[in-house]
Amino acid sequence: MRALYLPLLATVLLAGATAGPTLASPQACADLWIQRNEIYKAQGYCFRTKRAIAAFGNAGCQYDNVEDLPLSANDHRAIADIIRQERTMRCPR
Repeated sequence: MRALYLPLLATVLLAGATAGPTLASPQACADLWIQRNEIYKAQGYCFRTKRAIAAFGNAGCQYDNVEDLPLSANDHRAIADIIRQERTMRCPR
């Protein structure tokens, strides 16, 4: 799951470095949303939105609050990078 994160982020960073902040394609935003939520799912987050529940389900979830997730330092960095890219690309939240 996380293996997809680095190549996509590198592509997004390179595109942003040359073109500046622009509106992202819906697919790029969807890919970032999936990557971020895959990390949450792997750590047992209980999703609340219909979209996230449909995509990831809540089987085996343990945490209702994102702040309670046992995230590693790498997970925190990856999520922060994804959120930064979502903001830069003006992805809807």
